Amino acid sequence: MKLLPRSLLMAASMSCSAFASNAGIQAAKPTVVLVHGAFSDGSAWNQVIPLLQAEGLNVVAVQNPLTSLAEDVATTKRTLDRLAGPVVLVGHSWGGAVITEAGMDEKVKALVYVAAFAPSPGQSVSDLTQGYPVPSGFSHIDADSQGYLKLTREGVAKHLAQDVSDEQAGLMYATQGPVQSHVFAEKASAAAWQEKPSWYIVSEQDHMLDTGLQNAMAKKINARTTHLAASHTPQISQPAAVANVIVAAVNSIK
Repeated sequence: MKLLPRSLLMAASMSCSAFASNAGIQAAKPTVVLVHGAFSDGSAWNQVIPLLQAEGLNVVAVQNPLTSLAEDVATTKRTLDRLAGPVVLVGHSWGGAVITEAGMDEKVKALVYVAAFAPSPGQSVSDLTQGYPVPSGFSHIDADSQGYLKLTREGVAKHLAQDVSDEQAGLMYATQGPVQSHVFAEKASAAAWQEKPSWYIVSEQDHMLDTGLQNAMAKKINARTTHLAASHTPQISQPAAVANVIVAAVNSIK
């Protein structure tokens, strides 16, 4: 195996030191880590990110594989491992299950659930939905031969995000990440909301996650709750309102 020249190794070492130094400088401000849901990717937060950055906050959007709860949690934790200082961890939809586990990291000081699942230890997303009506959006899901699910174009435009422009809905349809169907049956091993302050945004015009279930989860986790007349994606249709809740969580950190 060919060895790198000593000069290149020294340059790489200096770059790592500079990165660590910069991370230390930035550690004074909380970092907001955003976790997307199923049928989505990190671009789901594109409307919220600049609003948070305008508040002087460091912001990172996780790109989860949507292949299993364990792998999504591991991916989110790798993001947390790269950060210094306190973190506000935000999850949308399926991302709520992810932050429920990943939020056990000691850096995480507050949780924000955006129309999101908040399972208890030993509980899956499928368990949570028992006894509640099946949302209309679930009639517009396509599965491939390996069990990966995607929303149809109609599912995105009329059920996931019926309150955004046609152009935006088209972007969401094109960029959605397929989700492995078995993730919804995987049970949470821990629940950070049992130990850490939580905020919850209830979407009152949601066609993907029953509003009654959202209210029940917000009450269960003793969350500071905000209700929005929004679809399942308020971070896209009402980004300022979502950013305000996140900033409130940030400001709670002493």
